[in-house]
Amino acid sequence: MTERIPVVENILSANDRLADKIAPASTRGVFSINLMASPGAGKTLHHRAGRCRAWRGNCASRWWNGDIATSIDADRASAAGAQASIQVNTGGECHLDAVMLHGALEQLDLKQFDLLIVENVGNLVCPASFRLGTHKSVLVASVPEGDDKPYKYPGMYRGVDALVFNKIDPPALCPFQDGLL
Repeated sequence: MTERIPVVENILSANDRLADKIAPASTRGVFSINLMASPGAGKTLHHRAGRCRAWRGNCASRWWNGDIATSIDADRASAAGAQASIQVNTGGECHLDAVMLHGALEQLDLKQFDLLIVENVGNLVCPASFRLGTHKSVLVASVPEGDDKPYKYPGMYRGVDALVFNKIDPPALCPFQDGLL
């Protein structure tokens, strides 16, 4: 006999409540983006390609880089021109969550910048489940990884506000042109 246990509360509800609390705090003149992708898809490459330089004259930005270990991404963002880049090591967690972002925001003077880019841990599964309280979520899709990624990771692809195609060479061979998305 199979016994059913009712779900009384979503296991991520505490994270979601904190994300809701973060969202109004980040609207005090600071626009925030949760930047997600698989490992090696090119999140940090966007720093090095001049995104930090392009924004530098227009607004004060902070990059908050999440990774399991090292400060490599934060160092690269700083080298590319981010006014400040903060590294958070998750100690093995495959995603950032609202608790981690809340802790970082408490250490920042929100009056000192206009834009917060949160570079999430490279993963196409876990980051899709954890709301951070950012204004928008952006996914960097690396074309050489294959055209099956939206099928394999539908939660990630359906849950973002914008999709950036990266590493397309040449553009005419983009496997996403078949109406997949």
